[in-house]
Amino acid sequence: MARTQNPFNLETFLSKADKGTTILTSPKKHILFSQGDTTDAVFYIQSGKVKITVVSEQGKEAVIAILEQGAFLGESCLVGQTVRTATATTLEGSRILRIEKAVMLAMLQKQPRFATAFMSYLLTHSIRVQEDLVDQLFNSSEKRLARALLLLTHFGKESKPETIIAKISQETLAEMVGTTRSRVSFFMNKFRKLGFIDYKGGLHRNGGLHVHSSLLNVVLHD
Repeated sequence: MARTQNPFNLETFLSKADKGTTILTSPKKHILFSQGDTTDAVFYIQSGKVKITVVSEQGKEAVIAILEQGAFLGESCLVGQTVRTATATTLEGSRILRIEKAVMLAMLQKQPRFATAFMSYLLTHSIRVQEDLVDQLFNSSEKRLARALLLLTHFGKESKPETIIAKISQETLAEMVGTTRSRVSFFMNKFRKLGFIDYKGGLHRNGGLHVHSSLLNVVLHD
């Protein structure tokens, strides 16, 4: 009788890795790496949130991703990229596993189940990047904001909307959506009046932000 393998748990596998890995306990606003740095490691988020930003030659900054528990970052070094093209900053206290490039490559070569799990992550991430590009090209800033809020609350993955744990400022939302803070403020007030969101105490206080499933109507509306 063929032996049945236990389901592969990526978190458990990485937690047992020791050689060439370092656990970083990073406070809020800690920079893991900066745009222009030499690439020498891959990072895995065990807990917390990390903001990925890029700055143009003219000094304009944009948020290209908010990554959470279970996400990798800095993986482009595995395909020969020698310089970081973005900056990674923690949005809250986070626990990050730093994996040296050579160690990561060795694990991918010697651990087929890990390689499969990593490939699955990369494919899922690639699909998300394509969806983000389509969103930026074809949707209005109002729709982009609604979609960003739904993604931050893991809409569709839970039975009910979550509270956004990390306090996401309107400035950060504006950078994610590609619009101004004043436009974000206008749409947030509109969403609240329509009952799509609720942030008792305000975004910058402890009340938290609740996103209701009815906000999907904004994304789907033609």
